[in-house]
Amino acid sequence: MLKTKHSDEQAGNSGIFNVLAGGTVITGCIVTESDFRLDGRIEGDIHCKGKIVIGPKGCILGNVISENAEVLGTVEGTIRIGEKLILKSTAQVKGDIFIQVLEIEPGASFNGGCTMSGKNPAEPADRQQPPRLNPNANGAK
Repeated sequence: MLKTKHSDEQAGNSGIFNVLAGGTVITGCIVTESDFRLDGRIEGDIHCKGKIVIGPKGCILGNVISENAEVLGTVEGTIRIGEKLILKSTAQVKGDIFIQVLEIEPGASFNGGCTMSGKNPAEPADRQQPPRLNPNANGAK
């Protein structure tokens, strides 16, 4: 983790945020309580309770769940944002998004479905349960 003197909006209320530098590749799920800046590559899901910023060279091959997000790089997967998602002009998103507020700059690429609601779309994904199998469904008597 890195302590900085950035504004509260940029670095979260605690002033602490995580950074994954360019040239770094992580395979697996990342869970963070604080804000997250990605300039490398993640092959897996990210669960961020703060704001995630995906830099121009940042790439996520997986799902993103966060309160707020700003995408300048590439995301291939489902994005669930509790409040606001900003797709900057360099953003490339392939996958469905679930948000409350969406801002897309000219030049951004978005291929997928979009669901906007007044509810927090990030919350249900955290509590999602796998489907239950009925042992009697196979015709067993």
